[in-house]
Amino acid sequence: MRIVVCVKHVPDIQSDRTLGADGRTVRDGGDGTLNELDENALEAALTLVEAHGGEVVALTVGPDDAVDAVRKGLQMGAEQAVHVVDEQIAGSDVLGTATVLAAAVRHIAAQGPVDLVVTGMAGLDGLTSVLPTALAELLDLPALLLAREVDIDGTTVTIRRDLDHASEVLRAELPALLSVTDQANEARYPNFKGIMAARKKPVTTLTLADLGVDPATVGSVGARTQVLEAAARPPREDRVLITDDGTAGVRLAAYLVEHKLV
Repeated sequence: MRIVVCVKHVPDIQSDRTLGADGRTVRDGGDGTLNELDENALEAALTLVEAHGGEVVALTVGPDDAVDAVRKGLQMGAEQAVHVVDEQIAGSDVLGTATVLAAAVRHIAAQGPVDLVVTGMAGLDGLTSVLPTALAELLDLPALLLAREVDIDGTTVTIRRDLDHASEVLRAELPALLSVTDQANEARYPNFKGIMAARKKPVTTLTLADLGVDPATVGSVGARTQVLEAAARPPREDRVLITDDGTAGVRLAAYLVEHKLV
């Protein structure tokens, strides 16, 4: 079984995130990390490979710093990594990103069949959650989304997903695309052995030209969405800070009662 996991390098949500002159999130330089929700996608893929054999390929699209996302995937246990980097990708919307990822998956598939494409449920920077559906459409694959449980029997993949008032079971023949939620598993931490082994694993770097993607269809030039205005969130003015002088508990309880929060 060969599984491609799409991962994203995002600004650390604990860091001070900034907007560029174009109103978009600054992605290069500064603090960045593997999108936390993509760790669940990697864990799901690694668990399937451990049960059924095969390999996991970590795939990302982004500037130079984005390679850190696939290196984390290698440390967790992926066997290969692919990083698509090209200045003309900058400014891509979700459809442009899906176009590049789809071309990269086809490139990987040309070297050996890909049985499954796995993504996280969302990127913690944009939170659009649209990419898995767009990618499945471009790859002409059945999409099994928001999986909490994943099982493979022969050539059939089955997922269970929990909705507000019901659980659904979906099945599809491989190859397929699935996304997993943060409830699907507990992502493993890379151990020292994995970190050392990752240094010897290959990271393939590709450009739009390598993938045969027309630059006019991606990046800010090809984007079908446009940032009209963006501004940093103003500081909250209704905060109440309670400094503990020995009476903080009583004052906090009084505040909660006064505002009918308990």
